[in-house]
Amino acid sequence: MKQATKTAIIGSGLIGCAWAVAFARGGCTVALYDQNTAAAGQAKDTLTNLASELEEADMLNGQTAHDIVQRVGIANTLESALSGAAHVQENVPEKLDIKQQVFAQLDATAPPDAILASSTSALLPSAFTEHLTGRHRCLVAHPINPPSLIPAVEIVPAPWTEPEAVERCAALMERIGQKPIRMTREIDGFIMNRLQGALLQEAFRLVADGIASPKDVDTGLRDGLAPRWALLGPFETIDLNAPGGVRDYVARYGAMFETIAAGQRETRDWTGDTLDRIEQSCRAMLPLDRIPQAQAERDSRLVALMKHLGQRKTNT
Repeated sequence: MKQATKTAIIGSGLIGCAWAVAFARGGCTVALYDQNTAAAGQAKDTLTNLASELEEADMLNGQTAHDIVQRVGIANTLESALSGAAHVQENVPEKLDIKQQVFAQLDATAPPDAILASSTSALLPSAFTEHLTGRHRCLVAHPINPPSLIPAVEIVPAPWTEPEAVERCAALMERIGQKPIRMTREIDGFIMNRLQGALLQEAFRLVADGIASPKDVDTGLRDGLAPRWALLGPFETIDLNAPGGVRDYVARYGAMFETIAAGQRETRDWTGDTLDRIEQSCRAMLPLDRIPQAQAERDSRLVALMKHLGQRKTNT
């Protein structure tokens, strides 16, 4: 980046710290603020751990973890965090009343031309920005957690968000190495959770209807679809799966998927016996007390995968 854009991170939990690393890696100066002073005090350790893991994987663009951490300052007040900021990334708890209160503070205190972005994964931006004077510069920038590792970020405007604000936010994300997904309007679940929800709904259906076990559903996705999806999106995938591309694919298989869709219109209960069976399968594979260890192992494998994908893109 040619200019050291200042970004303010509000909330120093794991997502806030991961955002701080992502912005700092992209050359931004970062002010991290949390009204919980104890959480703010722990942030440096979290930042160091996140940056060190990325340095070990050579994913800091030639920089060191020390370089990254040095670009992040812990602000003592909200006012000092926001002073001079061009972009504000909010990461407070996923509760509407808290979002409304925090965004009112941000709108009143941040520079008038700063973008105010929320990391919310479930709340529509219109729900907590409607009555703000500066609502035109408010939007959602929802990361796929953690943003320090996974580049995709959903840019979701409220009905009153100016297109220029969306483009400024997306441009900054691109400058720091993220992959913005520009949405033209807000919708429940945004894009990622709608796609994930559709897949989960069918996974629960297959178990509920006795078609397959939870283990076999996981195997099908993990060892069947996921390897391709790590390289290609769904439209890219089907474009390569027919000699004449995507139109040929639809001509060949569209009728089959219409038949399948007819049996997918009714939802299945995610609780009761179905949930009992899924939980039993999960606990047979992984006892509850091993979840933290498994999470750490997953993240390490994810680092290796993202490094490989990054190298592949660089070489193509």
